[in-house]
Amino acid sequence: MGKMGYSWKTAFLFMLLFTVLCLAGCRDTAVLYDSGGEETGNVPAGETADSGEAAEEAAGETASRKTAESVICVYVCGEVHAPGVYELPESARVVDAVEAAGGMTEEASDTWLNLAELLSDGQKIEVPSAERAEELLEEEKEAESGLVNLNTASAEELMTLTGVGEAKARAILDYREEHGGFQKPEDLMEIPGIKEGVFQKIKDQITV
Repeated sequence: MGKMGYSWKTAFLFMLLFTVLCLAGCRDTAVLYDSGGEETGNVPAGETADSGEAAEEAAGETASRKTAESVICVYVCGEVHAPGVYELPESARVVDAVEAAGGMTEEASDTWLNLAELLSDGQKIEVPSAERAEELLEEEKEAESGLVNLNTASAEELMTLTGVGEAKARAILDYREEHGGFQKPEDLMEIPGIKEGVFQKIKDQITV
């Protein structure tokens, strides 16, 4: 009888200890339920659903800042239907800027710009007309050749020619305005003060 009483007491003590340990473990976590009574997940003790919402809001703000940082502004002008300043993604190209400005007009040169070029913030994209594109091409060729174009050169550029000072440069500009430009380099000798001697010195330096 004494042994049975001892065994019963021992079993009772083990059950009591097990119950206490289980209750202590339950205090470590809290279970969060939705309005329907279904379990939605475990939340560490001391935290609430508000902390999760705050984290989501912070993540949203960070994403918004990243989106704002990835936008650039470019100025599109020239032969487009709606010139202006446009906001575009950082990865946009010239073709995207042209399309944002309503596309090219019928007078535009569709080959002058590199439409595949990546844009940069603050960039100016000017779409020239076909006529202006030809002029720009000629200017590029002249710049590469090093020749001075009598029909487009400034007074400073004309003064780089051998024997041409400020007075002769001004006379060349006056002739250009009066006659609508030079038809051939030899027309330069029609200007008073510029005779064959001067022309022979600069004929290899000029073009029209």
